[in-house]
Amino acid sequence: MASTIQALPQEVVYLITAGEVIDSFASVVRELVENSLDAGATRIVVYLWPQQWRIRVADNGCGMNLDDLQQAASAHSTSKIRSSADLWKINSLGFRGEALHSLTTLADLEIISRAPESVGWRVVYGDDGKALQVEATAIAPGTVVTVSNLFANCAARRQGLPPTTQQMKAVQATIQQIALCHPQTTWQVWQNDRIWFTISPATSLGQLIPQFLNQIRPGDLQEVKLEIPLTVNSQQSTVNSQQSTVNSQQSIVNSQQSTVSLVVGLPDRCHRHRPDWVRVAMNGRMVKSPEIEQTILAAFHRTLPRDRYPVCFLHLTISPDQINWNRNPAKTEIYLNDLSYWQEQITQAINQALRISSANIKESVHTTRVSQLLKAAEEKGNYNFTPQNSDTADNTQNYLKAVAQVSNTYIVAEHPGGMWLVEQHIAHERVLYEQLSDNWQLVSVEPPIILYQLSPAQVCQLQRIGLDIEPFGEQLWAVRNLPAMLQQREDCAEAILELSWGGDLQTALVAVACRSAIRNGTPMSLPEMQKLLDDWQRTRNPRTCPHGRPIYLSLDESALSRFFRRHWVIGKSHGI
Repeated sequence: MASTIQALPQEVVYLITAGEVIDSFASVVRELVENSLDAGATRIVVYLWPQQWRIRVADNGCGMNLDDLQQAASAHSTSKIRSSADLWKINSLGFRGEALHSLTTLADLEIISRAPESVGWRVVYGDDGKALQVEATAIAPGTVVTVSNLFANCAARRQGLPPTTQQMKAVQATIQQIALCHPQTTWQVWQNDRIWFTISPATSLGQLIPQFLNQIRPGDLQEVKLEIPLTVNSQQSTVNSQQSTVNSQQSIVNSQQSTVSLVVGLPDRCHRHRPDWVRVAMNGRMVKSPEIEQTILAAFHRTLPRDRYPVCFLHLTISPDQINWNRNPAKTEIYLNDLSYWQEQITQAINQALRISSANIKESVHTTRVSQLLKAAEEKGNYNFTPQNSDTADNTQNYLKAVAQVSNTYIVAEHPGGMWLVEQHIAHERVLYEQLSDNWQLVSVEPPIILYQLSPAQVCQLQRIGLDIEPFGEQLWAVRNLPAMLQQREDCAEAILELSWGGDLQTALVAVACRSAIRNGTPMSLPEMQKLLDDWQRTRNPRTCPHGRPIYLSLDESALSRFFRRHWVIGKSHGI
């Protein structure tokens, strides 16, 4: 019987590979602009003609000479790597040498390029990646790649793609994601011979993100950059191509400095209805990492309102030998060595960003509701005040001085830059919640607390959070221990009943903290207010209560000066 297993023809192999790499307008744009960035481009212009199935990408990168141009579209040809060992030290965005050859299989490809101190060349490629036409041409240093008749030989592929509007949205999202990883680059995108959108370069991500999210101002964001020690106890995973197994080696010394760059939306100022702005990048490329995304969400736990999600962009720059990019043709899924180590570093960076510091105090008044209050009071609006950098310490520990209490609800606090109003109940709630989270302690009570008419679900809920409860008669239940914080309260029975209505342990912690916190309307002495302020400043997440409500309102001295017109010079004799 003849064998039924045969080697695939080379053209079929190339077509399968092309279909994995190039599957949409967005994938074409992604591959071409990544090549531009690898070439050192600082300005990239993208032209789109969706009805004509044509794409052009022009850049000011290093360009290519004639020899490189003739090889550029050959199968698996690349300037990025030379051997299998190079797979463990990838510093470029592209390295497989598949994109341009895939494009010759699925479309018409033309490249015009000029290297420095050289002449420009125009090359048209055939479907095998070989140069069909070669001619000298005038061009500024850089490269222009034109892809025409995309999927012309795959009618089913064209028909299976989403509508044009959705494809263009995918292109926009792709460019924005790449721009986040390369904020120093200028982008201009045209659609049907009209400028569609531009992205201006930025010195920091905090200045770049507001170009994408119009409702967010730079003062709503906090940036943190942490340098990670050169030597870490990490695991280097290497792929054995013959056995398809992963081996690990301990105590790898990284060959370059690693950094965690983080931009977070301050939870008392901005958040999202969907987790669409929890984004992770590694070494210049956006990646999908469910484990790291969950780490980010966990770090924001109990700082946001229910069903709200943070604004967070994380960029890890780590030694390339800690990443295996060879997992997915789109290079968006990776294997990361020593994941738990990086999760710990990310959590520390987020905790640092969420603390109240002099760096983010100064912007608060002009990026929150207070600016609107000032405008209403002044009846003219628009202070256009630009705060100066503070020279105070990096934290506000012991910088808040209790001055007074308003309506037995708000603590008026003075600090070197102005004054704050702190809502006493939710500030105390934050303090108690973190204490409970660190030390959830149940204590015995005698006599037991008797509850009446509990449903089986309520009994199971109390047992789930650790309470010792047993029948005490018909429709009666005895609770023999309870959270230590509730022990001295007269309403502890009502508190336990509240805990029985559902939720996990975290929900119970919030409920206990809320019930135990000092009530609004309660008079406080200055020493009591000062102690609460000191305790609150030491919490890990002082900006919001566990329900996500903002705790404080700040008013800078400079804003007060503006409001009372102290910058007006009326006359020296008036002492102004």
